[in-house]
Amino acid sequence: MKIIVCIKQVPDTNDIKWTENNTIQREGVESIINPFDLYAIETALKIKNTLPDVEITVVSMGPLQAEKMLRHTIALGCDKGVLISDKKFAGADTYATGKTLATAIKSKLGDFDLIICGQFAIDGDTAQTGPSIASQLGIPQITFVRELKQCSQDSICAVREIEEGFETVKAQLPALICVLKGLEDTSRAKINGVIRAKNTVVDVYSMEDIELNPEDTGIKGSPTYVSKAFRPVHNRGECEFCKDSSSLAQKIVEYGGLHE
Repeated sequence: MKIIVCIKQVPDTNDIKWTENNTIQREGVESIINPFDLYAIETALKIKNTLPDVEITVVSMGPLQAEKMLRHTIALGCDKGVLISDKKFAGADTYATGKTLATAIKSKLGDFDLIICGQFAIDGDTAQTGPSIASQLGIPQITFVRELKQCSQDSICAVREIEEGFETVKAQLPALICVLKGLEDTSRAKINGVIRAKNTVVDVYSMEDIELNPEDTGIKGSPTYVSKAFRPVHNRGECEFCKDSSSLAQKIVEYGGLHE
């Protein structure tokens, strides 16, 4: 089985900087692996531990500094790393990012059985990139996955969260799933994995390498854009403590909290 895990390098939430186009500046900014993507990696590793002949390729789109992140995933137990990097990708929205990743998968990774993504990225929180990849590739998708019930060579069964609770969904492979935070802790790199990661070649592809039209990526290929970016201002109001329910009720009435 061939598994592709799509991950994203996100800026440390304490160190966000913006460009003149109101996009997040990633060059030279301290970055981490998107937390939800760590659970995507963990899901792939669990499948690898239960099925024979599983190969995990981790793919990311971003600046060259993301190579270090990909090597870390190899140290965790993944097999290969692929970085899609080009300055022309800068400013891509979720649609353009999904199209770029889907194009790279089709042109450079060939046949695959399962694509795993984190449900959200903490720098955008749109939950759109995974479904966009599935749409571009024309494969079924299962989103908001909480748990894998079964994974075989030709199908996958997962429990997903919905507003009313949970539902169990089965899909034929190839397919894409987007996972939520798992119930268990994520894996840690071991010394043998670190050594293997150091000696593994991470493939880097540009826009020309994956034969993508410049009009289909980056800002030019993005139908949406950020018109304004700002930090919210938190106004702390005065707080008054009530010792019992009767005094609390009186305060609510005084402040107009009860209406007929």
